[in-house]
Amino acid sequence: MEQIKKFFSEHDHFAQHTGIELLRVEAGKAWAKMEIQAYHMNGAKTVHGGAIFTLADFAFAVASNSHGNLAMGINTSTSFINPATGGTLFAAAEEISINNKLGCYQVRVTDQEGRLIAQFQGTVYRKQDSIIG
Repeated sequence: MEQIKKFFSEHDHFAQHTGIELLRVEAGKAWAKMEIQAYHMNGAKTVHGGAIFTLADFAFAVASNSHGNLAMGINTSTSFINPATGGTLFAAAEEISINNKLGCYQVRVTDQEGRLIAQFQGTVYRKQDSIIG
């Protein structure tokens, strides 16, 4: 799992740009966090939906690629449950099902108090290409 963590830490420049930190990776699972900054906020003084989506999508990407084969998102859905206004957001991605071609994942985004902020679901197409080496 260290190779997967290293791959995403070094190659996902958008996640780096938005301040996302990869915390942990297991087979089919990933945890990440994002400390909210002023640039994450929207005009309503809450965390922008795009920032929340980006955090969830990153955890989804890591979890779905954790088996070492390139997995590309083909469908996602996000439900925004509660507004976030600051602090730190956490994403926990978990594999729901996997086969040779497809994988399905769910991601829970919570705030530092454990309050559910968003629920994300995604499907990936699993390629034969390795992301390691």
